Amino acid sequence: MKSNTQAIVDAVSSGQRISEQEAMELYRNAPLSTLGALANQKRQAANPGDRVSYLIDRNINYTNVCNSDCTFCGFYQYDPRHPEAYVLSREQIREKIDEALELGATRILLQGGHNDELSYDFYVELISWIHDNFDIEINSFSPSEIHQMHLVSGKSYVDILTELQAAGMRGLPGGGAEILDDEVRKRVSPKKIRSQTWLDIMEIAQELGLTTTATMVIGFGESVENRINHLSGLRNLQDKSLAKGKAGFNAFISWVLQKNENTSMGRSRHRDTYGASSSEYLRNVAIGRIFLDNIIHHQASWPTLGPDVAQIGLHFGCDDFGSTMMEENVVSKAGALTQSKWEMSPEELRDEIRGAGFIPVQRNSSYEVIRVY
Repeated sequence: MKSNTQAIVDAVSSGQRISEQEAMELYRNAPLSTLGALANQKRQAANPGDRVSYLIDRNINYTNVCNSDCTFCGFYQYDPRHPEAYVLSREQIREKIDEALELGATRILLQGGHNDELSYDFYVELISWIHDNFDIEINSFSPSEIHQMHLVSGKSYVDILTELQAAGMRGLPGGGAEILDDEVRKRVSPKKIRSQTWLDIMEIAQELGLTTTATMVIGFGESVENRINHLSGLRNLQDKSLAKGKAGFNAFISWVLQKNENTSMGRSRHRDTYGASSSEYLRNVAIGRIFLDNIIHHQASWPTLGPDVAQIGLHFGCDDFGSTMMEENVVSKAGALTQSKWEMSPEELRDEIRGAGFIPVQRNSSYEVIRVY
Protein backbone atom coordinates (compact mmCIF):
# COMPACT_ATOMS: atom_id res chain seq x y z
CA MET A 1 0.00 0.00 0.00
CA LYS A 2 1.28 3.48 -0.85
CA SER A 3 2.48 5.56 2.08
CA ASN A 4 -0.15 8.28 1.61
CA THR A 5 -2.90 5.64 1.45
CA GLN A 6 -1.56 4.03 4.63
CA ALA A 7 -1.55 7.42 6.35
CA ILE A 8 -5.26 7.84 5.57
CA VAL A 9 -5.97 4.31 6.78
CA ASP A 10 -4.21 5.17 10.04
CA ALA A 11 -6.22 8.38 10.35
CA VAL A 12 -9.50 6.49 9.93
CA SER A 13 -8.38 3.88 12.46
CA SER A 14 -7.70 6.62 15.00
CA GLY A 15 -11.18 8.06 14.55
CA GLN A 16 -10.37 11.07 12.39
CA ARG A 17 -12.80 12.40 9.79
CA ILE A 18 -11.39 12.24 6.27
CA SER A 19 -11.69 14.80 3.47
CA GLU A 20 -13.13 14.27 0.01
CA GLN A 21 -9.62 13.96 -1.45
CA GLU A 22 -8.66 11.39 1.18
CA ALA A 23 -11.84 9.43 0.50
CA MET A 24 -10.98 9.34 -3.21
CA GLU A 25 -7.49 8.08 -2.39
CA LEU A 26 -8.94 5.27 -0.27
CA TYR A 27 -11.56 4.46 -2.90
CA ARG A 28 -8.97 4.12 -5.65
CA ASN A 29 -6.03 2.54 -3.85
CA ALA A 30 -6.87 0.86 -0.55
CA PRO A 31 -7.19 -2.95 -0.68
CA LEU A 32 -10.79 -4.13 -0.41
CA SER A 33 -10.00 -6.14 2.71
CA THR A 34 -8.54 -3.05 4.38
CA LEU A 35 -11.65 -1.03 3.56
CA GLY A 36 -13.84 -3.79 4.97
CA ALA A 37 -11.90 -3.84 8.22
CA LEU A 38 -12.04 -0.05 8.56
CA ALA A 39 -15.76 0.04 7.79
CA ASN A 40 -16.46 -2.71 10.29
CA GLN A 41 -14.51 -0.76 12.91
CA LYS A 42 -16.68 2.30 12.17
CA ARG A 43 -19.82 0.17 12.34
CA GLN A 44 -18.85 -1.20 15.73
CA ALA A 45 -18.16 2.31 17.01
CA ALA A 46 -21.63 3.45 15.91
CA ASN A 47 -23.52 0.23 16.69
CA PRO A 48 -21.49 -2.08 18.91
CA GLY A 49 -22.37 -5.74 19.06
CA ASP A 50 -23.60 -8.41 16.70
CA ARG A 51 -27.19 -7.38 16.06
CA VAL A 52 -28.45 -6.73 12.54
CA SER A 53 -31.87 -5.20 12.01
CA TYR A 54 -34.55 -5.71 9.37
CA LEU A 55 -37.98 -4.27 8.61
CA ILE A 56 -41.26 -5.85 7.59
CA ASP A 57 -42.87 -3.60 5.01
CA ARG A 58 -44.39 -3.43 1.57
CA ASN A 59 -43.42 -1.37 -1.43
CA ILE A 60 -46.45 -0.01 -3.32
CA ASN A 61 -45.98 1.72 -6.68
CA TYR A 62 -49.21 3.70 -7.08
CA THR A 63 -48.59 4.61 -10.75
CA ASN A 64 -46.13 3.68 -13.47
CA VAL A 65 -46.89 6.73 -15.62
CA CYS A 66 -43.87 9.04 -15.62
CA ASN A 67 -42.59 11.99 -17.61
CA SER A 68 -38.94 11.76 -16.53
CA ASP A 69 -37.60 9.48 -19.28
CA CYS A 70 -34.74 8.24 -17.08
CA THR A 71 -32.40 6.17 -19.23
CA PHE A 72 -32.01 3.49 -16.57
CA CYS A 73 -35.72 2.85 -15.89
CA GLY A 74 -37.71 0.03 -17.48
CA PHE A 75 -40.75 0.46 -15.23
CA TYR A 76 -42.40 3.59 -16.54
CA GLN A 77 -44.90 4.31 -19.30
CA TYR A 78 -44.73 7.82 -20.73
CA ASP A 79 -48.21 7.73 -22.28
CA PRO A 80 -51.00 7.40 -19.67
CA ARG A 81 -53.16 5.77 -22.38
CA HIS A 82 -50.67 2.96 -22.99
CA PRO A 83 -52.33 -0.41 -22.28
CA GLU A 84 -49.75 -1.17 -19.58
CA ALA A 85 -50.04 2.24 -17.89
CA TYR A 86 -51.85 2.26 -14.56
CA VAL A 87 -52.88 4.19 -11.47
CA LEU A 88 -53.81 1.90 -8.60
CA SER A 89 -57.36 2.15 -7.32
CA ARG A 90 -58.00 2.46 -3.62
CA GLU A 91 -59.36 -1.06 -3.62
CA GLN A 92 -56.09 -2.34 -5.11
CA ILE A 93 -54.12 -0.38 -2.52
CA ARG A 94 -56.38 -1.72 0.25
CA GLU A 95 -55.67 -5.28 -0.87
CA LYS A 96 -51.92 -4.68 -0.86
CA ILE A 97 -51.94 -3.09 2.59
CA ASP A 98 -54.13 -5.86 4.01
CA GLU A 99 -51.65 -8.45 2.72
CA ALA A 100 -48.80 -6.51 4.31
CA LEU A 101 -50.57 -6.30 7.66
CA GLU A 102 -51.20 -10.06 7.57
CA LEU A 103 -47.42 -10.53 7.29
CA GLY A 104 -46.85 -8.25 10.28
CA ALA A 105 -45.73 -5.19 8.33
CA THR A 106 -45.21 -1.96 10.25
CA ARG A 107 -44.68 0.31 7.23
CA ILE A 108 -45.65 0.86 3.62
CA LEU A 109 -43.38 2.56 1.11
CA LEU A 110 -45.62 4.38 -1.35
CA GLN A 111 -43.89 5.62 -4.49
CA GLY A 112 -44.60 6.14 -8.17
CA GLY A 113 -43.83 7.96 -11.38
CA HIS A 114 -44.24 11.64 -12.20
CA ASN A 115 -47.75 11.42 -13.60
CA ASP A 116 -48.96 14.74 -15.04
CA GLU A 117 -52.57 13.57 -14.92
CA LEU A 118 -52.59 13.29 -11.12
CA SER A 119 -53.66 16.41 -9.25
CA TYR A 120 -52.05 17.59 -6.04
CA ASP A 121 -55.21 16.63 -4.15
CA PHE A 122 -54.74 13.03 -5.31
CA TYR A 123 -51.60 12.70 -3.18
CA VAL A 124 -52.92 14.39 -0.05
CA GLU A 125 -56.24 12.54 -0.16
CA LEU A 126 -54.51 9.20 -0.72
CA ILE A 127 -52.27 9.68 2.33
CA SER A 128 -55.24 10.81 4.42
CA TRP A 129 -57.31 7.81 3.34
CA ILE A 130 -54.55 5.33 4.18
CA HIS A 131 -53.92 7.01 7.53
CA ASP A 132 -57.62 6.92 8.45
CA ASN A 133 -58.17 3.30 7.43
CA PHE A 134 -55.01 1.38 8.33
CA ASP A 135 -52.79 1.06 11.38
CA ILE A 136 -49.49 1.26 9.52
CA GLU A 137 -46.75 3.84 9.14
CA ILE A 138 -46.71 5.70 5.83
CA ASN A 139 -43.37 6.56 4.25
CA SER A 140 -44.13 7.95 0.87
CA PHE A 141 -42.92 9.64 -2.30
CA SER A 142 -39.42 11.02 -2.88
CA PRO A 143 -37.92 14.48 -3.40
CA SER A 144 -38.53 14.25 -7.15
CA GLU A 145 -42.20 13.37 -6.54
CA ILE A 146 -42.48 16.33 -4.16
CA HIS A 147 -41.15 18.49 -6.99
CA GLN A 148 -43.79 17.01 -9.32
CA MET A 149 -46.46 18.06 -6.80
CA HIS A 150 -44.93 21.53 -6.80
CA LEU A 151 -45.21 21.68 -10.60
CA VAL A 152 -48.88 20.67 -10.68
CA SER A 153 -49.95 22.78 -7.69
CA GLY A 154 -47.66 25.81 -7.59
CA LYS A 155 -47.25 25.21 -3.86
CA SER A 156 -43.90 25.51 -2.09
CA TYR A 157 -41.99 22.45 -0.95
CA VAL A 158 -42.58 23.49 2.67
CA ASP A 159 -46.34 23.71 2.21
CA ILE A 160 -46.51 20.41 0.34
CA LEU A 161 -44.55 18.48 2.96
CA THR A 162 -46.43 20.15 5.81
CA GLU A 163 -49.79 19.20 4.30
CA LEU A 164 -48.69 15.63 3.56
CA GLN A 165 -47.41 15.31 7.12
CA ALA A 166 -50.71 16.61 8.49
CA ALA A 167 -52.51 14.01 6.34
CA GLY A 168 -50.50 11.20 7.93
CA MET A 169 -47.19 10.86 6.09
CA ARG A 170 -44.39 10.05 8.52
CA GLY A 171 -41.35 9.70 6.30
CA LEU A 172 -39.84 10.83 2.99
CA PRO A 173 -37.71 8.05 1.45
CA GLY A 174 -34.52 8.89 -0.39
CA GLY A 175 -35.54 7.73 -3.85
CA GLY A 176 -34.44 9.61 -6.94
CA ALA A 177 -30.99 10.45 -5.60
CA GLU A 178 -29.11 8.08 -7.91
CA ILE A 179 -25.84 10.07 -8.08
CA LEU A 180 -26.00 13.57 -6.58
CA ASP A 181 -23.65 15.07 -9.12
CA ASP A 182 -25.22 17.07 -11.93
CA GLU A 183 -22.61 15.96 -14.45
CA VAL A 184 -24.11 12.48 -14.12
CA ARG A 185 -27.73 13.54 -13.66
CA LYS A 186 -27.78 15.61 -16.84
CA ARG A 187 -26.67 12.53 -18.74
CA VAL A 188 -28.88 9.80 -17.25
CA SER A 189 -31.95 11.68 -15.97
CA PRO A 190 -31.95 15.14 -17.60
CA LYS A 191 -35.59 15.88 -16.72
CA LYS A 192 -35.21 15.07 -13.03
CA ILE A 193 -34.43 17.54 -10.26
CA ARG A 194 -30.82 18.57 -9.80
CA SER A 195 -28.69 17.51 -6.86
CA GLN A 196 -29.15 20.63 -4.76
CA THR A 197 -32.93 20.54 -5.15
CA TRP A 198 -32.96 16.95 -3.89
CA LEU A 199 -30.90 18.00 -0.87
CA ASP A 200 -33.03 21.12 -0.28
CA ILE A 201 -36.25 19.09 -0.18
CA MET A 202 -34.67 16.60 2.20
CA GLU A 203 -33.53 19.43 4.45
CA ILE A 204 -37.10 20.74 4.65
CA ALA A 205 -38.39 17.25 5.46
CA GLN A 206 -35.83 16.93 8.25
CA GLU A 207 -36.76 20.37 9.61
CA LEU A 208 -40.37 19.16 9.83
CA GLY A 209 -39.36 15.99 11.68
CA LEU A 210 -40.12 13.52 8.91
CA THR A 211 -38.08 10.31 8.80
CA THR A 212 -35.61 10.46 5.91
CA THR A 213 -33.11 8.09 4.32
CA ALA A 214 -30.11 8.72 2.09
CA THR A 215 -29.66 6.56 -0.99
CA MET A 216 -27.11 6.07 -3.74
CA VAL A 217 -27.02 4.06 -6.96
CA ILE A 218 -23.71 3.26 -8.62
CA GLY A 219 -23.00 2.02 -12.13
CA PHE A 220 -23.93 4.93 -14.43
CA GLY A 221 -20.37 5.17 -15.72
CA GLU A 222 -19.67 7.80 -13.09
CA SER A 223 -16.19 8.56 -11.75
CA VAL A 224 -14.92 8.08 -8.21
CA GLU A 225 -15.05 11.87 -7.91
CA ASN A 226 -18.76 11.83 -8.85
CA ARG A 227 -19.39 9.25 -6.15
CA ILE A 228 -17.53 11.17 -3.47
CA ASN A 229 -19.38 14.35 -4.48
CA HIS A 230 -22.60 12.45 -3.78
CA LEU A 231 -21.41 11.32 -0.36
CA SER A 232 -20.12 14.79 0.44
CA GLY A 233 -23.51 16.36 -0.25
CA LEU A 234 -25.13 13.87 2.11
CA ARG A 235 -22.53 14.38 4.84
CA ASN A 236 -22.77 18.16 4.65
CA LEU A 237 -26.56 18.11 4.97
CA GLN A 238 -26.34 15.63 7.84
CA ASP A 239 -23.88 17.89 9.67
CA LYS A 240 -26.23 20.82 9.15
CA SER A 241 -29.32 18.96 10.38
CA LEU A 242 -27.60 17.47 13.42
CA ALA A 243 -26.24 20.91 14.37
CA LYS A 244 -29.86 22.14 14.45
CA GLY A 245 -30.87 19.30 16.74
CA LYS A 246 -32.72 17.42 13.99
CA ALA A 247 -32.51 13.68 13.37
CA GLY A 248 -31.25 13.99 9.81
CA PHE A 249 -30.94 10.85 7.72
CA ASN A 250 -31.49 7.75 9.81
CA ALA A 251 -29.83 5.43 7.29
CA PHE A 252 -27.70 5.22 4.16
CA ILE A 253 -28.54 2.65 1.49
CA SER A 254 -26.63 2.05 -1.74
CA TRP A 255 -27.18 -0.41 -4.54
CA VAL A 256 -26.05 -1.21 -8.07
CA LEU A 257 -27.70 -0.05 -11.30
CA GLN A 258 -29.60 -2.77 -13.12
CA LYS A 259 -30.04 -2.71 -16.88
CA ASN A 260 -31.70 -4.89 -19.48
CA GLU A 261 -33.52 -4.46 -22.80
CA ASN A 262 -36.37 -2.66 -21.02
CA THR A 263 -34.09 0.34 -20.43
CA SER A 264 -32.45 2.66 -22.96
CA MET A 265 -29.16 2.09 -21.12
CA GLY A 266 -29.60 -1.64 -21.59
CA ARG A 267 -30.17 -1.15 -25.33
CA SER A 268 -27.26 1.25 -25.72
CA ARG A 269 -24.12 0.23 -27.58
CA HIS A 270 -22.32 1.38 -24.43
CA ARG A 271 -24.31 -0.96 -22.17
CA ASP A 272 -21.19 -2.85 -21.07
CA THR A 273 -19.80 0.33 -19.49
CA TYR A 274 -22.77 0.50 -17.09
CA GLY A 275 -23.31 -1.43 -13.89
CA ALA A 276 -20.91 -2.42 -11.13
CA SER A 277 -19.43 -5.65 -9.82
CA SER A 278 -19.99 -7.14 -6.39
CA SER A 279 -16.52 -6.06 -5.27
CA GLU A 280 -17.16 -2.52 -6.49
CA TYR A 281 -20.43 -2.47 -4.56
CA LEU A 282 -18.65 -3.63 -1.41
CA ARG A 283 -15.97 -0.98 -1.91
CA ASN A 284 -18.70 1.66 -2.14
CA VAL A 285 -20.48 0.30 0.93
CA ALA A 286 -17.26 0.45 2.95
CA ILE A 287 -16.36 3.96 1.79
CA GLY A 288 -19.92 5.03 2.61
CA ARG A 289 -19.53 3.88 6.21
CA ILE A 290 -16.08 5.45 6.55
CA PHE A 291 -16.95 8.81 4.98
CA LEU A 292 -20.51 9.18 6.27
CA ASP A 293 -19.41 9.15 9.89
CA ASN A 294 -22.54 11.04 10.95
CA ILE A 295 -25.16 8.58 9.65
CA ILE A 296 -25.62 5.84 12.22
CA HIS A 297 -27.26 3.06 10.22
CA HIS A 298 -26.05 1.63 6.91
CA GLN A 299 -28.11 -0.90 5.02
CA ALA A 300 -26.96 -3.81 2.87
CA SER A 301 -29.03 -4.20 -0.31
CA TRP A 302 -30.05 -7.73 -1.22
CA PRO A 303 -32.42 -7.17 -4.21
CA THR A 304 -29.80 -6.15 -6.79
CA LEU A 305 -26.81 -8.45 -6.23
CA GLY A 306 -28.47 -11.09 -4.11
CA PRO A 307 -28.46 -12.02 -0.42
CA ASP A 308 -24.99 -13.59 -0.53
CA VAL A 309 -23.36 -10.27 -1.41
CA ALA A 310 -25.58 -8.46 1.09
CA GLN A 311 -24.35 -10.86 3.78
CA ILE A 312 -20.78 -9.82 3.00
CA GLY A 313 -21.94 -6.21 3.22
CA LEU A 314 -22.71 -6.85 6.89
CA HIS A 315 -18.95 -7.30 7.35
CA PHE A 316 -18.24 -4.12 5.37
CA GLY A 317 -19.92 -1.62 7.65
CA CYS A 318 -23.62 -2.40 7.34
CA ASP A 319 -25.79 -3.05 10.38
CA ASP A 320 -29.15 -3.49 8.63
CA PHE A 321 -30.41 -6.03 6.07
CA GLY A 322 -33.25 -3.99 4.61
CA SER A 323 -36.83 -5.14 4.37
CA THR A 324 -39.18 -7.81 3.10
CA MET A 325 -40.34 -5.37 0.38
CA MET A 326 -43.12 -7.85 -0.64
CA GLU A 327 -43.27 -6.18 -4.04
CA GLU A 328 -40.61 -4.52 -6.20
CA ASN A 329 -41.41 -3.17 -9.65
CA VAL A 330 -38.74 -0.63 -10.56
CA VAL A 331 -35.38 -2.36 -10.10
CA SER A 332 -36.81 -5.70 -11.22
CA LYS A 333 -38.07 -4.22 -14.50
CA ALA A 334 -34.54 -3.05 -15.25
CA GLY A 335 -33.15 -6.57 -14.84
CA ALA A 336 -31.02 -8.30 -12.26
CA LEU A 337 -27.61 -9.87 -12.24
CA THR A 338 -28.37 -12.59 -9.72
CA GLN A 339 -31.92 -12.19 -8.52
CA SER A 340 -35.17 -13.60 -9.81
CA LYS A 341 -36.95 -13.11 -6.50
CA TRP A 342 -38.02 -9.66 -5.37
CA GLU A 343 -39.27 -10.27 -1.87
CA MET A 344 -38.20 -12.17 1.21
CA SER A 345 -40.27 -13.43 4.09
CA PRO A 346 -39.31 -12.32 7.62
CA GLU A 347 -38.09 -15.86 8.27
CA GLU A 348 -35.83 -15.77 5.20
CA LEU A 349 -34.39 -12.41 6.24
CA ARG A 350 -33.63 -13.76 9.70
CA ASP A 351 -31.98 -16.84 8.19
CA GLU A 352 -29.76 -14.68 5.98
CA ILE A 353 -28.73 -12.52 8.94
CA ARG A 354 -27.94 -15.58 11.06
CA GLY A 355 -26.04 -17.10 8.14
CA ALA A 356 -23.76 -14.07 8.16
CA GLY A 357 -23.05 -14.57 11.86
CA PHE A 358 -25.38 -11.97 13.39
CA ILE A 359 -28.47 -11.81 15.60
CA PRO A 360 -31.65 -10.72 13.75
CA VAL A 361 -33.61 -7.81 15.21
CA GLN A 362 -36.94 -6.63 13.84
CA ARG A 363 -37.18 -2.82 13.82
CA ASN A 364 -39.49 -0.04 12.73
CA SER A 365 -38.70 2.88 10.41
CA SER A 366 -37.06 4.81 13.23
CA TYR A 367 -34.76 1.86 14.00
CA GLU A 368 -36.52 1.20 17.28
CA VAL A 369 -36.32 -2.47 18.24
CA ILE A 370 -39.57 -4.42 18.00
CA ARG A 371 -38.19 -7.90 18.73
CA VAL A 372 -34.85 -9.67 19.10
CA TYR A 373 -34.72 -13.20 17.65
